[in-house]
Amino acid sequence: MKKSTILLAILLLALSCETQRKISVIRSEEISARLALSEAELQEERRVIASAPQEKIIVHDDTYGDLILMNAVKDEETGEMIATEQLRGVIVTAYFRNVAERRGKIDIRFDIIVPQNMQDSKWQLRFFPDMFILEDSLRLESVYITGADYRKAQLRGYEQYERFLRTIIADTTVFIDLRNLELFIKRNIPEVYKYKTDSTFVSDEEFRSYYGVTEQQAVEHYTNRFALRLNSRRRARRDKMYARYVKVPIDAEGIRLDTVIQALNGDFIYQYTEVVNTRPGLRKIDVVLSGDIYESDTKLYSMTPTPPLTFYVSSLSSFTDNSEHFLTRVIERRAAANTSCYVDFALGKFQVDPALGNNARELGRIRGNILELMNNRTFEMDSIVISASASPDGKESANRILAQKRAASVAEYMDGNIGHYRDSLRRESGVSINLSGADPEDEIPQIRFLSRSNGENWSMLSYLMDRDTVMSDASKRQYMDCLEIRNADERERRLQTQPFYSYMKENLYPRLRTVRFDFYLHRKGMLRDTVHTTELDTTYMKGVQALRDRDYKTALEYLRDYQDFNTAIAYVSLDYNASAMAILQDLEKTPKVNYMLAILYARKEDDAKAVQYYLDACREEPSYVHRGKLDPEIYVLIQRYGLDKDEQ
Repeated sequence: MKKSTILLAILLLALSCETQRKISVIRSEEISARLALSEAELQEERRVIASAPQEKIIVHDDTYGDLILMNAVKDEETGEMIATEQLRGVIVTAYFRNVAERRGKIDIRFDIIVPQNMQDSKWQLRFFPDMFILEDSLRLESVYITGADYRKAQLRGYEQYERFLRTIIADTTVFIDLRNLELFIKRNIPEVYKYKTDSTFVSDEEFRSYYGVTEQQAVEHYTNRFALRLNSRRRARRDKMYARYVKVPIDAEGIRLDTVIQALNGDFIYQYTEVVNTRPGLRKIDVVLSGDIYESDTKLYSMTPTPPLTFYVSSLSSFTDNSEHFLTRVIERRAAANTSCYVDFALGKFQVDPALGNNARELGRIRGNILELMNNRTFEMDSIVISASASPDGKESANRILAQKRAASVAEYMDGNIGHYRDSLRRESGVSINLSGADPEDEIPQIRFLSRSNGENWSMLSYLMDRDTVMSDASKRQYMDCLEIRNADERERRLQTQPFYSYMKENLYPRLRTVRFDFYLHRKGMLRDTVHTTELDTTYMKGVQALRDRDYKTALEYLRDYQDFNTAIAYVSLDYNASAMAILQDLEKTPKVNYMLAILYARKEDDAKAVQYYLDACREEPSYVHRGKLDPEIYVLIQRYGLDKDEQ
């Protein structure tokens, strides 16, 4: 026994020294995992593998037993599941690549390469890719590479914990000496024992009344307290024992890959794919890899973060036409505005009484409108036409004359008010000498008030009747019948015979006595009747800016109505290909237009037209030969038909 203990200690010491030696080599030689780009000819193969359905599988191994493999793809020919980490590729040392943004998405692909001398069966390697976009950083899903012995230790911990859980007894009645408890009740409390075969409930008070103890006390007396306490302590120690046995839980949450390495047969390569949503202003994406080496729950080594792998994002927004867009606007010299007010007049009277009804408020509102227009810096007032209307009660000819007098009375009242305003301006200006010879009073606007009569206001009455909620539909139909009478006086007499006339006269007629104000103005300093001006189209330029910022949805909101080349760029970027095609087909075939058409026909898989439009674009604009390698639709055509042979 003593010899075996010494041998075990020597073995553990040797293993510990071996671990320290390997870590020392890794640290001194700066051995580290790295990020890399795959060679061009392997891109297509890797793209297919990355898009294949992935699932978790169990690998059966004679040496290590069942091993967990959480990342695998199905071989299309054999139907077998193959671990993706077995894929190997030729690695290039470039640290940047151009990637195309399409449909608001960017596909980022890179390899995580773990050298052979960084792997150990007792270790778990944890790698953390970090992505940097603009001012933000995002930790991508981690990649774990687990040694077979490390995973066996994890599984062994779970097994030990499961054995511990099996020692916890869930049914605590097993700790009660039921046989002796039953004998106690049978001998001493036969009245209670008879309920053994009876479902009748026996209360604790009833139980106590027979023997002087409660049921709970009797149960506790025949319970193995030591075993019960021991079981309770085990239950309370579940979390502590989990931490003791399961030092490193197997957790797939937030992990892209957790793979068991069975044999050290060379470098490990994992092909990482991440889809990034584009955002305004995104021009490049950096990816940095960091990682740790663990043995059990102890961190042995932290690797230095790798140099950034940079992806420069190419976008169709670079084709944006930044030319300023202008609008031609016609400015009229003359302008007009109008408003109405309700002025109450005494029956048959035309004099303005500010104290009657709401006259003071209505007239004050109109006076404020006039003064505001008088002080306007853009327009100058020419005249104000005041038109008055009357209700139909009385003779039509008399009402027409009455409306004329009321309009004239309001015009005279307003002219007097405005006159007081002009006098106050003169007093404030004082005495001044104008060397130009112009009369200072000419700067104070002169306004002509013109009065008109609109007679009886039948149109307003019909409008009020139609929207009235008190009168019945039958009454409204009777009113419409009366309107068939062409003579206004006869029409009014017919209405007087209707049962709804008193309601109409009392509630609707007062609203017919309106006074309408029409203001006629002209632009100050403008002599011609119309002027055509050109001004920057700010709406269009907002769309152009959104397009440059790669905010395509916002750009389309601004540009949709213009249906020009920039609108087509927004459609192409959002994959609205039919809408983009409809615009581009009608435009002049410039190199930019031809290049966009090449992309659209490539998306439609019409290679003949796509190639023709691409070659036409390159013939007029040679820089598109290199541009084609940045756009996946064109690059496929270049590779498929050898369009870059002339360049080699």
